[in-house]
Amino acid sequence: MRRGIAATALVASIALAATACGGSDSSDDKSAGPTTITWWDTSNATNEAPTYKALAKEFEKANPTIKVKYVNVPFDQAQNKFDTAAGASGAPDVLRSEVGWTPAFAKKGYFLPLDGTAALADQAKFQPNLIEQAKYDGKTYGVPFVTDTLALVYNKALFEKAGIKEAPKTWGDLKTAAATIKKKTGVDGYWGSTQAYYAQSFLYGEGTNTVDATAKKITVNSPEAKKAFGTWQGLFSGKGLHKADTTADAYAHIQDAFVNGKVAAIIQGPWEITNFYKGSAFADKANLGIATVPAGSSGKAGAPTGGHNLSVYAGSDKAHQAASLKFVNFMTSAKSQASIALKNSTLPTRDDAYTDAVKADPGIAGYQGVLPAAQPRPALPEYGSLWGPLDTELPKIAGGKESLDKGLSNAELAIAKLVPDFSK
Repeated sequence: MRRGIAATALVASIALAATACGGSDSSDDKSAGPTTITWWDTSNATNEAPTYKALAKEFEKANPTIKVKYVNVPFDQAQNKFDTAAGASGAPDVLRSEVGWTPAFAKKGYFLPLDGTAALADQAKFQPNLIEQAKYDGKTYGVPFVTDTLALVYNKALFEKAGIKEAPKTWGDLKTAAATIKKKTGVDGYWGSTQAYYAQSFLYGEGTNTVDATAKKITVNSPEAKKAFGTWQGLFSGKGLHKADTTADAYAHIQDAFVNGKVAAIIQGPWEITNFYKGSAFADKANLGIATVPAGSSGKAGAPTGGHNLSVYAGSDKAHQAASLKFVNFMTSAKSQASIALKNSTLPTRDDAYTDAVKADPGIAGYQGVLPAAQPRPALPEYGSLWGPLDTELPKIAGGKESLDKGLSNAELAIAKLVPDFSK
């Protein structure tokens, strides 16, 4: 899961028009010259992309018969652009695919199954749950590249000043801590998000989800879900709890307040580690506290497993596919993943990439500690789109413009259109 990708639509559209032809690049002289593969990287153009571009150059040096045409695609545009390009047989050879996109594109036949290929030569080295999350209908369609989950991140100095010695274990504990922090420091203790992805942990805390994929049932309006969203809603009002921000810039407002010590705790992912360190509150990296998201009344705690896979376009010819598989293997190797982690502060997907140097970063070490509580997404192609209706309704609920019952009923109706074979 990524946010705030910096790139202009104009530049992106020009670049994509020029490069969305990896599988049918007629400029390549396949009989003599190198094979040129196109890679769409959906990472942050400022903070992460330079690392990936440099690695692509390393791959070219090690494999002189293969060239990599690198294109950085804004994350919030990439899914639709790839869908369009693949449907027209002009997609890139390799895509940095968000984990939720992988089964959806696999179902459409856009991704190449990778089982038994060079791309998955080191399959046993990857965390098993991440391999499972890259599967659809029993086949693997992506190699885990980076992973992430949400955590409760907090300002240790503010917690200590308020006399709080450990991170809250439940949402009730967080509410109590927020009031204490406000009283002792004058700073709000917690600021929650109205985005559906961030609210997902509340559902897990009540032992439920937006849907039950196994039973093929919509559960977003179930009693358990209502309880979960009731808890979520309750964290926008009360002493030390910041009111809901329903503006388009809410994400940036919450992040800025946290990194500059204006709020003591938020829920956030490891893609912001480098930005945490740029804030005045975390000039000393050791001040960043990272804990598993609080538990709900069921006693369960967890957050969605996010991240990205590298996937290969099924429409490319055999030469491009072979080169792409080799490239994916290189980019997801332990050496490459460790290098990426050290430079971008992202989480590797294979255990042998967590070197001592990588774990020396307190942000990475902290998030590695909460990964066991991460919940894998069901292998449902439509699953990622199910947050869309909630992204529409939750800001209205949090802003007091709509009741909880009305908002969840609306979300249930919208989700029913996305999974019409599911019961309510």
